[in-house]
Amino acid sequence: MKNKQVIFKDWGLIDYKEAWDKQEALFADTVNLKTEIRNRHIVFEGDEYEEYKPTPNYLVFCEHLHVYTLGKSGKPEHLLLDEKGLKEKNAVFYQINRGGDITYHGPGQIVVYPILDLDNFFTDIHRFLRTLEEAVILTLADYGLNAGRYPGYTGVWFDADNESARKICALGVRCSRWVTMHGLAFNVNTDLDYFKNIVPCGIDDKDVTSMQKELGYEVDINEVKKILKQHISVLFNMEII
Repeated sequence: MKNKQVIFKDWGLIDYKEAWDKQEALFADTVNLKTEIRNRHIVFEGDEYEEYKPTPNYLVFCEHLHVYTLGKSGKPEHLLLDEKGLKEKNAVFYQINRGGDITYHGPGQIVVYPILDLDNFFTDIHRFLRTLEEAVILTLADYGLNAGRYPGYTGVWFDADNESARKICALGVRCSRWVTMHGLAFNVNTDLDYFKNIVPCGIDDKDVTSMQKELGYEVDINEVKKILKQHISVLFNMEII
């Protein structure tokens, strides 16, 4: 099967709301194009058919300024700061339209937004999530770190089978007409103190970690991005352009 072309973008360190707006624009364009194609009622007759533009796919990497985001199934009380506390932490807060509870984004954390038409890949949202997790697991393995999954939870974990369980990557997505947005947050050199101001992902009895904490040194985040992008492209059979 021919690999599907995916447009790669690295937005660098970007304000969350700006990135959210840019995501929404790409997402809406793709959904609208799918609707337009469907409404044309394309009928194949011999060798004659109506040409149409295939739906685009995007893979976006970025880092965010300090921000807390609350998903549709989250509880506002899982943010442990008031407005004054947010200002003191130089952070902002948004309720957003992805799944999941509350999480933190900030410098040193790789945020990945796959804006994909899953009709171009596979129409299985659980497989989509597990594939993203696998890309992070393989990336960590390249650094000698043995991570995995925690049954019943999304994301990537260390020592999920005992009291030392700690999360290094959170996932939360939105999907409409098989077009995805939002994605994953992977702690590389993240300031983990910011997680003390929330109940991360609604889980109050498990720790959060980072590559820097696990390895004991600051990691080259650009190198991690390169490795992660390669694993995502292979697992999804992407041709990144």
